[in-house]
Parts: sequence; structure tokens; C-alpha cells
Amino acid sequence: MQSTTDRADARLAWARAALGDPSLSLQSASSDASFRSYWRTHHGGRSWIVMDSPPAQEDPRPWLKIGQQLAAAGLHVPAVQAQDLEQGFLLIEDLGTRLYLDELDEHNADALYADAMHALLLMQTRMDYRELPPFNRDLLLRGLEVMPEWFLGRHLGHTPSGAEWDVLQTAFEVIIRNAQEQPRCFVHRDYHSRNLLVVEQHNPGVIDFQGALAGPITYDLASLLRDAYIVWPSQRVAGWVESYRQRVLHAGVIGAQIDRQRFQRWFDLTGLHRHVRVLGQFYRLWYRDGKPGYLADVPRVYHYVMSVARSYPELADFAALIERHAGGHDLTKVRAA
Repeated sequence: MQSTTDRADARLAWARAALGDPSLSLQSASSDASFRSYWRTHHGGRSWIVMDSPPAQEDPRPWLKIGQQLAAAGLHVPAVQAQDLEQGFLLIEDLGTRLYLDELDEHNADALYADAMHALLLMQTRMDYRELPPFNRDLLLRGLEVMPEWFLGRHLGHTPSGAEWDVLQTAFEVIIRNAQEQPRCFVHRDYHSRNLLVVEQHNPGVIDFQGALAGPITYDLASLLRDAYIVWPSQRVAGWVESYRQRVLHAGVIGAQIDRQRFQRWFDLTGLHRHVRVLGQFYRLWYRDGKPGYLADVPRVYHYVMSVARSYPELADFAALIERHAGGHDLTKVRAA
């Protein structure tokens, strides 16, 4: 494995060769929760991004393949100018720095989310998901089990008893069944305000789609509207959810028997799956990977978990279990080893 310095040298040399400019420099644009990183440079009167995706850890081929398919479906994803898949370097279009997270406010949210839901509908109706890995029972369960391991166990120092495991498994079954009864479609998996950019044409710009799966129709909608990084009033979210139900109804993705209440349940419990997983994942990123940047977002995620779980009687014991062990703790403070 290359050292950090060797990797930086190789990245810069490749970028200079790709753009034919021996004097250009690279500045960090962003990084994510994986080994992938992004670097901005300027050449020829425009800005470019170098995506550094070390093949041994983050094979860039899925990103490239899915990006081409999304572009063909009418989505605005970064166009690729040059690539070196053996080294894991790609020169791509710079979609800018106007993240949805920074741009959204109470006045423009309806318009920006309308754009995002239109793009989501294109993904769900034009993308062939049949060759994607399935968001199956095993994957759904593994995602949920991250929470008791890293939140209850590692962070709160609590090992669930046998009776508590029964409560957890009963709740997990409710959540998994909810996901499995929904129509299958292309699922971005991280369709939220840090992966959508406000752009002038064909808004939004969509990034970080390489982990796509074939999964439940409300997964990306829940990622978008129950975002771990921004919260909206529940009535406003319910209105957006219903507007999307009307979109997929008119597109023939669901039938008229999927009424507002049933679609809302799909949305709620699918979002709960995501937030239970994230509640564990954010602590795993700290305790295992040394990445503390997500801890500040935990209270928001915890609120989602508790508010949804309390809304469904069959999840009342699950909500009580979580609250019993997490109540009174500052969830943003790490626990000593």
C-alpha cells in the first residue's frame, strides 16, 4: 500500500499529465466516510475534480459504470474526461460547492426538493436495477446489527440481555418486512443533502452513487427527507412524501391500493432502518476508523429513531430499550477505551 506522500505525488503527477499542465496544483475538495477523496484544480479557465479512489480499497469501476448509466437516464452526474483505473484516478467535471445542505432554507426547500424528487423519479423509472446487488434480508439485517454492536455495546458499554435481544430482533423483523414488501428499484443509498449539489442546469448534481443497490422504493426518499444532517417539521415532510407518492402512482410504479397511510408507513420504517444503522455507523467511524466528524450529527439521528419507533405500537418496546440505556447521556461525547 502506498504511503500518503507517495499517493499524493502520484495523484499530482497524473493530474498534471491528464490536463497537460506541469504547473497545476491540487487542493482538497472533500472526502467521505470511505478511502475515496476529491481534489480540485483549475486549468483552461475552468475548475476540475480529481477523484482519488485507491483500487484496493475503493474500486472506481462501479462509480464509473453507474455514473454512465445515470447520465444516460437523464441525471446530472459528473462527466469524466480522463481515467486511470489501475491507479484509481479520474478527472471529472466539477459540479461546484453549493451543497443542498448549505443552500436549503424554508423558502427554497419546496423547489429544491421538487428537483431532487424529479431526479429520484428518473432513477427509479429509467435505471435498470436488475443487475445491481440486491438489498436483501441479509444486508438489511447486517445494517441493523451495527447499532447494538457500536452504539449500545461500544459506546454505551451495554451488552443486551437475552430478553433485550428478543426485543431487538422483533423490531428488526418489523423493519425488514416493511422493506421487503415494497416494489424494487434502483437505490442510490446516500441520496441526501451532502450528495446533492445546486447546479444551474439539470439540478441537482448527484454524487456518491457507487454503492447503489436494488432495493425498496422509499429508501432514497427517506434518505432525502429524513436527512441525518437537516430536519424539517413533520407535517412538511409528510406533504413532500405524499407528493412523491403521487409521482410514483402516476408513473405506474405503485398501484392505487398503496394509499397515503401505507406509503407513509413504508417511508417511516424504511427511514428507521437507515437511522438505526447510521446510529451505529457514526460511532464505528469514530471508534474503529478515527473519524469524529459525524458525532455532532448523532442527536439528530437519535431523535429520528425515537420519534418513529414511538409512533408505531409494535416498536414501543424497542424505543423503550434504546431510551433506557441512552437517556441522560451526551451522545456527542466519546467513551474511553
